[in-house]
Amino acid sequence: MVPENTHVVPDVVEDVFEGQATGVEVEQTSTDEAKIERPWNPEHIRVTTSAFSVRNILDQIDEGALELAPDFQRGKVWRAEQKSLLVESLLLQIPLPAFYFAEDADGVFHVVDGLQRLSTLHAFVRGPKFALRGLEYLHDANGRQFDELDMQWQRRVNNTQLVVNVIDPTTPTDVMYDIFKRINTGGTPLNAQEIRHCMSKPRSRAILKQMTHTSEFSRATNGLTDHIRMNDREMALRFAAFYILGLDEYMGNPAMESFLMRATQLLDDPAEFSDDKVEQLKSAFVNAMSNTYLVFGEHAFRKWATHATGRSPINRALFETWSIAMAKHDADDLVERRKDIVSAARERMTSDIQYLDSITSSTADRRRVSYRFNAADKDAKAGL
Repeated sequence: MVPENTHVVPDVVEDVFEGQATGVEVEQTSTDEAKIERPWNPEHIRVTTSAFSVRNILDQIDEGALELAPDFQRGKVWRAEQKSLLVESLLLQIPLPAFYFAEDADGVFHVVDGLQRLSTLHAFVRGPKFALRGLEYLHDANGRQFDELDMQWQRRVNNTQLVVNVIDPTTPTDVMYDIFKRINTGGTPLNAQEIRHCMSKPRSRAILKQMTHTSEFSRATNGLTDHIRMNDREMALRFAAFYILGLDEYMGNPAMESFLMRATQLLDDPAEFSDDKVEQLKSAFVNAMSNTYLVFGEHAFRKWATHATGRSPINRALFETWSIAMAKHDADDLVERRKDIVSAARERMTSDIQYLDSITSSTADRRRVSYRFNAADKDAKAGL
């Protein structure tokens, strides 16, 4: 029962993936200001089409010239029968849909579209091996691994030509990101962080993984580490982006996708962001996680109105603002002011409609981003 004269808090909707609750609140980012400037200049889009044999592509994977996005958990969701039917298509010489690669400045290819197909072919031919099952036509091959197939079938797999569209490295990053979003044809479209993961280099991936594998992050988020939709990595990236680039940088170009992509590129470049700065970032992140849990406990980064019962899912807008706010404070000071901070934050989440809007809908809007950051900073100083 909501007390009289209390504003009604917007419904909290938890994100669901493949029928399972993810522990993270759905984020509504739709706003004209959150969009990257479009349309693109057609001259900026450079895509060439080539043909590669399966053997050549698998060699590139083994050599590290073609990345299959390590740590990308969703690449493992295909059932054994789906994998087997893909191999059967090659044996039957049925052409596969075109693949899309993005080439970076170092000459490394990143898979835009076709990650699961390539992962399946690599596992079947190079390992970890799996046996074919549930084939529709080539029943004699059921139960066989690649090395157990007749030699002519092994050659047919290795020699199959795959059509690959390659996005040139001179294509601007934002354009390349938009192409990723348009082209991906998987059963479940990649979300923004999954796309950034595919586009990024090992350095930024390692940094975000290290940040989210700390005990402090796991405790503050109730075990969100290794989230199936990579929401844990996105939250760490949001902290990094606002910690490194700052709110003013966002206000100058208020598009969350571009902002987070710029932060990813910065983390990938040791010349721009040194190892010492990485350690400072990780230390600040650990401090932020520890401090937020110290103050809010199991309700850290979650909506928590004064009349609320139970625990809401994690809210990404609350995460980015409160993590930045808490990174600036000392634990001993927070212990003394904990009740004041919690009271101020809960009252705001109950009666400040502008604040609730800023963490619920059109969350990339510059005015709402600014409002929630200033609010968290103010509430974190309650009791001073």
